Amino acid sequence: MRKNSHRMTRVNEEVKMELSAIIQREVKDPRIDSLVSVVAVDTTGDLKECKVYISVLGDDLKRSETMEGLRSSGSFIRRELARRLNLRNTPNLHFIMDTSIERGIEMSKLIQDVRLEDENDN
Repeated sequence: MRKNSHRMTRVNEEVKMELSAIIQREVKDPRIDSLVSVVAVDTTGDLKECKVYISVLGDDLKRSETMEGLRSSGSFIRRELARRLNLRNTPNLHFIMDTSIERGIEMSKLIQDVRLEDENDN
């Protein structure tokens, strides 16, 4: 099966939506920050493994605590995902911190600083 098939794209989107809902509404772990978002999901073709890219607004301590909380709640999240989705297999979830949003903000700030310096030099 092609990696970017329409079926896998639909499955990834459904898994992403359900994981977002489960993490926001169902998981009661106090370590998980309220500003958690599921950025992307990458499920293997056989639906056995799933990389879940997570973004957390906050400092490194909040990020590490949130990742710890998600990993410890992984079996509950997987069970809820199996209950909500009708998939042949329910994938094992691997949570990965995604810092692309923070890097984008940093790059925008650097570009803005360079523009301000350039305007001041002229």
